[in-house]
Amino acid sequence: MGYGFAVFSAAIGPEVIRASALEAERRGYGSFWVNHPGETDGVAALAPAARETRRIDLGIGVIPLHTRGPDSIVQGVRANALPLDRLLLGVGSANPGALARMRGGIAALRSGLKARIVAAALGPQMCRLAGELAEGVLFNWVTPAHARQSAEWVRAGAAAAGRTPPTLMAYVRVALGPAARARLQAEAARYAGYPAYATNFARMGVRPVETAIAVEDPGAIPPALAKWHGVVDEIVVRAITATETVEEHLALLAAAAPPPAHAVGGVRPTG
Repeated sequence: MGYGFAVFSAAIGPEVIRASALEAERRGYGSFWVNHPGETDGVAALAPAARETRRIDLGIGVIPLHTRGPDSIVQGVRANALPLDRLLLGVGSANPGALARMRGGIAALRSGLKARIVAAALGPQMCRLAGELAEGVLFNWVTPAHARQSAEWVRAGAAAAGRTPPTLMAYVRVALGPAARARLQAEAARYAGYPAYATNFARMGVRPVETAIAVEDPGAIPPALAKWHGVVDEIVVRAITATETVEEHLALLAAAAPPPAHAVGGVRPTG
């Protein structure tokens, strides 16, 4: 199983992105991710990481197609010179019309860029669509048990389309220390207010924070992440820090680093 590392690009500067991406590559993580929240441009935010690294895959998790069209995404990728051979281009969509928008958007992106498309998927229909069309699938705010069920939906979609199942990835939020835990709780409350996520939390029967890892001791992170082994192809450690400093991110990178048997050093997903 691979390991990735993700940062909250809306709250940090390029120096944190550069330092985190370099350290992730050095420590054997397979991918480094930024998100695309609100008005923050995840494509542009990823550019410092692209300039500083050479091997690690670079992901955006995820660009909402209901607010940004495929043509704009293609232009942004080209303008920021993101390396297509390392790019994991994450896209998603809210309802209404999410399935049709994703189908059309993925087709348009594929015609404009030779990059791997990663689809954000929550419910059964979107998981099946992702299995049918995408190179990767990104689960978010889910438990390992629900990820296993979601993986079955993805595989069913791939089988119906007669293709190899995409790479399965999961954002796993990790908070280290009481201040980071408080930020995790605030973010969880925000996501609980989104209809699609609220529906999925009800489907799983858990509170949002129960899908995350919040610990006081760095040594507690590896055994908590081990619960995901065998569930997905790659766990993406989504950093929750107290004040978003370089030092906090590097400390979390070290605490969550893949053990030697899992360090992939830039090996690409097989989906």
